[in-house]
Amino acid sequence: MKVVSSIKTLKNRHPDCKVVKRRGRLYVINKTNPRFKARQG
Repeated sequence: MKVVSSIKTLKNRHPDCKVVKRRGRLYVINKTNPRFKARQG
């Protein structure tokens, strides 16, 4: 899992990427390609 300075760039990496907020943290999740997981905060 990568910690990235900008979540917006991760969202544009793949059409199925979704930005989810859980417990005060931003996560990028991708069901079809799990290697695009990311966290911020």
